[in-house]
Amino acid sequence: MPRMMGVDVPGKKRIEYALQYIHGIGPKRASDVLKLCKVDPAKKADDLTPDDIRVITGFIQEHYRVEGDLRREVSQNIRRLISIGTYRGSRHKRGLPCRGQRTRTNARTRKGSKKTVGAVRDKAARQAMKS
Repeated sequence: MPRMMGVDVPGKKRIEYALQYIHGIGPKRASDVLKLCKVDPAKKADDLTPDDIRVITGFIQEHYRVEGDLRREVSQNIRRLISIGTYRGSRHKRGLPCRGQRTRTNARTRKGSKKTVGAVRDKAARQAMKS
């Protein structure tokens, strides 16, 4: 299990898929990195030589913002939106979708599980509410 950019990439997978375990690297970027570093994408991550790992890691560090730096930048952007009081910032603050999706139905990923509002239907619960 080789370690790249502070992440243990799975050794049993092909390197083109294993690289995607690094935050900020998707399918296109992974294939581009391997093409420019002249590494065979069909190789398993465990079969990479230390020199290959060093070349890939160096290239990623030099050309892309990944892992901690990327996470920090995204959180700073969200904090900036909240502080200047934009609509998107208020949606982030309230934990609601901020890219125009509907919220009357769906949006359960952002809103969390349902919270029942209104009448209590269970008979035992109604008795407890009265007393």
